Amino acid sequence: MTTGGTAALLRRPDGSTRATLLELLYDVVFVAALAQTSKLLADQESWADSAKVLLMLTAIWWTWSVTSTTTEFYDPQQRPIQAILMVAMVGSVGMAAALPMVTGGQATAFALAYVGTHVIRGIVLLAALFRQQHRLALARASRFLFWFLVSGVLWISGALADSARWGLWTLAIAIDLASAAARYPTPWLGRVPLNQYARTTEHLGERYQQFVILALGDIILVPTLEISRSEFDRLRLAALLCAFAIMLLLWQIYVFRAGELLGARGDRPARVAPYTHLVMLAGVAVTAASFDLVVDRPTGTTPVRWLMLIIGGPALFVAGRALFTVLLSARVPWRRVAWQLLPLLTLPWAGDWPPVLVTAIAALGLAGHALIPSPAHYRATEPGLHARRLDE
Repeated sequence: MTTGGTAALLRRPDGSTRATLLELLYDVVFVAALAQTSKLLADQESWADSAKVLLMLTAIWWTWSVTSTTTEFYDPQQRPIQAILMVAMVGSVGMAAALPMVTGGQATAFALAYVGTHVIRGIVLLAALFRQQHRLALARASRFLFWFLVSGVLWISGALADSARWGLWTLAIAIDLASAAARYPTPWLGRVPLNQYARTTEHLGERYQQFVILALGDIILVPTLEISRSEFDRLRLAALLCAFAIMLLLWQIYVFRAGELLGARGDRPARVAPYTHLVMLAGVAVTAASFDLVVDRPTGTTPVRWLMLIIGGPALFVAGRALFTVLLSARVPWRRVAWQLLPLLTLPWAGDWPPVLVTAIAALGLAGHALIPSPAHYRATEPGLHARRLDE
């Protein structure tokens, strides 16, 4: 239910922490952009072009992350915040539509969609907060808008300059990520206070978990779309089943303690989650791209680039998930992460194997990580050892 524009814009501490239906619709739109990214990544022939696609993925993810932080700090039932969500949806659709031709005439469309989303969000917030005289929130929104204007100059300049485009865009996204890590230091305003990060509720943790779960669906969606255009045989079906198994295993790996870590007290969860989840999201996109290729040709030898996608995608997701655990609990899950050595050890010979077999080995490594308990699992059944189990 939408409330009037005169109500307090900031989220109340005792307010609902559940995601609104508009926020869920916003997630679905962004997952569609992720699927487009995975398809494009599968079509690239060089590492340089693949890096460009991942840079675009970073921009798409950063739009989702910053907008979700907005709905955490402000009440998503308020009309200005709902308008921001709708603008973000339009921006994500624009970025997704421009992706296939971003190296050509659509570069300007992509840059305008990205910059426009962030600038319009800042202007809407400043106007609403100025009317309501929220001094601290007004300063916070001003910091965000200042840095997106700085990076926006580079985004637009890169779109207009063919030769220097990717250098300027790399610098622009680096500014976006670094300014957030530094808490948006702004002339005359300083940085965002740490206590504003520490006031996050269960809502933000729920938003991240919902998005990851939806994103994992692309691992089965992308190859399903590919297999619908190909001859359906047993090996393609086996590849599709491997995709399904890897999707479920990555889900299992993610949900282990994820809610507990995201709900931890202090400022660290809100500050760490965008970066660690970016690594996991890249792993999902790479994994989905690998199955787009394997379902199309499950037999024959496996090219080096395919090997990097098939084995690197799950490994990237696990690395992001492990980094998330390390940064928030200061404990390294060695026993679980070590299972990723299994597919890595096969790399010297895997090039001569069929792609479907390599995907099965990648799934086996994830199964060891997710399903085989460590010795601490059994020790946790003894009195006083429950905390040790949580950190293994």
